[in-house]
Amino acid sequence: MTTPDAPLIAHVAVDVPLPHLDRVFDYLVTPAQADSAAVGSRVRVRFAGKLRDGYILAVDHVTEVAKPAPLERVSSPEVVLTPPVAGLVRAVADHWGGTFSDVVRLAIPPRHATSEAAARPERPDPDTSQPPQVLPGYPGGERFLAALTAGEGVRAAWSPVPVFSPVGDWAAGLLDAASATMAGGRGVILMVPDADAVAWLAARATQRFGEGSFVTLTADLGPAARYRNFLAVSRGDTRCVIGTRGAVFAPVRDLGLIAVWDEGNDAYAEPRAPYPHAREVAALRAPREGAALLLAGYGRTAEVAALAARGWMVPLDLPSREVRRLGPAVRASTDTDRALERDPHARGARLPHDVFAALRTGLASGPVLVQVPRAGYAPRLSCHTCRAVAECPRCGLPLRGERGPQGLTLTCASCGPLPGAWRCPHCGDTRLRAPQVGVARTAEELGRAFPHTPVVQSWSGHLVGAVGAEPALVLATPGAEPRPEAGYAAAVLMDAGVLLARPDLRAGEEALRRWLDASALVLPGERGGTVVIVGEPGDRAVQALVRLDAPGAAARELHEREQAHFPPAARLVLLEGPPGALEDAEAAWRQVAGAEHFGPIPVEDDVWRLTVRCPPERGAELVTGMKALLAERSARKAPGAMRLRVDPQVIG
Repeated sequence: MTTPDAPLIAHVAVDVPLPHLDRVFDYLVTPAQADSAAVGSRVRVRFAGKLRDGYILAVDHVTEVAKPAPLERVSSPEVVLTPPVAGLVRAVADHWGGTFSDVVRLAIPPRHATSEAAARPERPDPDTSQPPQVLPGYPGGERFLAALTAGEGVRAAWSPVPVFSPVGDWAAGLLDAASATMAGGRGVILMVPDADAVAWLAARATQRFGEGSFVTLTADLGPAARYRNFLAVSRGDTRCVIGTRGAVFAPVRDLGLIAVWDEGNDAYAEPRAPYPHAREVAALRAPREGAALLLAGYGRTAEVAALAARGWMVPLDLPSREVRRLGPAVRASTDTDRALERDPHARGARLPHDVFAALRTGLASGPVLVQVPRAGYAPRLSCHTCRAVAECPRCGLPLRGERGPQGLTLTCASCGPLPGAWRCPHCGDTRLRAPQVGVARTAEELGRAFPHTPVVQSWSGHLVGAVGAEPALVLATPGAEPRPEAGYAAAVLMDAGVLLARPDLRAGEEALRRWLDASALVLPGERGGTVVIVGEPGDRAVQALVRLDAPGAAARELHEREQAHFPPAARLVLLEGPPGALEDAEAAWRQVAGAEHFGPIPVEDDVWRLTVRCPPERGAELVTGMKALLAERSARKAPGAMRLRVDPQVIG
């Protein structure tokens, strides 16, 4: 209601994650609060008898509440939730079946009062005078850069050549796009999957744009630094942000570009409800704000292939023949009759003759990378006689072997080192074999084969940042490869079947992405750079690597997903909870045309899972219906927790 003398009303999003309370509430703004109660500021309100945090989404004189309660206080007049970001938060909550409260926690860092009161440092404008270095060399690259400078909301998918040379320099390519956008007067968000990539891109941006001309946004910064950098963006002190998945919500003014590097990396999948994927959030945000979008990576996902197939974005890719000419020489270890004649057992050997030949040739000129899928020494053990998996006699978990001063130590992930000798409960044998070999055991074997060569090991928890140009054997798990000073002379990709055997719809896509990331650290073929993969030569992902054809592999993956009706060719909704609640969900999904269900199936004690899929155009209707079910159960305080996931990253 409103009258000529109506008081000022704040429409507040209260921090209450209950689905049935996912709406805006009206509060009275007192005269003392009028100057500080700005749209986007934090407030404290009384809600259901308790003080709660909230954000002002709008201020006017309109309300349907007869006697609205007053705001308890304005926590800070700082505008941290801008209208564009508030609209994005609402869109993300609706798309993934979550609440505004859940999503805004992902978008806005906790308040740090000292940072708000601190003096605002001077931040120079970025230097955009340097000419572009990489993107003009790709078809459509110059037109893309010109459109960015003109402020057009163009959208592109880019797969650089996976090679250690300027044509494969992903960081320079992203900075080309950022420079063109900022030269046109608009802001930029550059997203990378992890802190190491942030540090690398930030160092390159400092060289190109100048010290202090941008900020980084990552959880690793700590509360004070993260909030200080966030304020620099929200206040308009800087218009360039480099960060991880949370940076997609950065309140950049006049946003002109969102670029996502390594878009298939699972680090972009948020592990907290409502589980949005940063790539998809970027695709939601860009058209809402008239911004351009660049989705890039050495690999390519079926999701990006689908966007390109329907013309929503254009590819910036070199022809396949040119990619093979510029990239390293790639081959499977047993892909020729000559290789099999030299080593008849090559298909069954873990380290065939071809691998040792590549290692010797590469070590003659520089470091050689050996990518091993598993960390540790012997991550899985089995009985030597009956092949039964060696399990902990106390808890039943599989045992793993670790090499120590006293030899091989059997260790349980739950109970720790095995106190006594192990004996097979099936046949009584005490001998063990290692059907799975980790990076430490592989390093031991290769160290014996090349006794005068330095051996470097890198894996999660024991990361090596970089290696020099001197010959060395560098063994690393996927994603932990040290950055080479002058490129690897060769790379050997071990145990291809391990990555491909994952019980996951994305196993082939993910394996190819990791292999291409490793190939991108290797010198071009014309300089002797070689990549050898140890796996079945006829496998589709292996063949895609040999051809260095990420776009083609993604197009074929998309075709198979369409045939099987899996995302992105369908919307997939998973609902987990008590069996009775899943029965109630039938009323929601039955109303959606084309919807079909699978299950429910038991997941754990009193928790069952229902899977429902539908055509993409019906996805919003399905998610709305499922969310309404959760809201109804929340309102009547029904027993049993429910979890809703939409288009989960892992489908297995």
